Amino acid sequence: MKRKPIFVLIPVALFFAVGGTVMLLWNWLIPVIFGLKAITYFQALGLFLLSRILLGSFGFGNKKPPFANPKIREKMMNMTDEERQQFKEEWKNRCQNK
Repeated sequence: MKRKPIFVLIPVALFFAVGGTVMLLWNWLIPVIFGLKAITYFQALGLFLLSRILLGSFGFGNKKPPFANPKIREKMMNMTDEERQQFKEEWKNRCQNK
């Protein structure tokens, strides 16, 4: 039970470290490339938090590919050649329509 605070502190420390990294990278690249202003540490934290909200999931959720599921993998392995070809064509059509 003594190790639990470490598991809470590590993600918090990483969050603040990433904020510093975002600030350093922004201030190094963005003003030179795009002519924008440099940002402060807290603006970098906010930018990082906003990007995680809009683009990421904070590392939670199922990140396994769909075929990692044993039931789906078994179904794929038991398909006939004709069923596999039909499956490939269906996914090809789905991907082209997007």
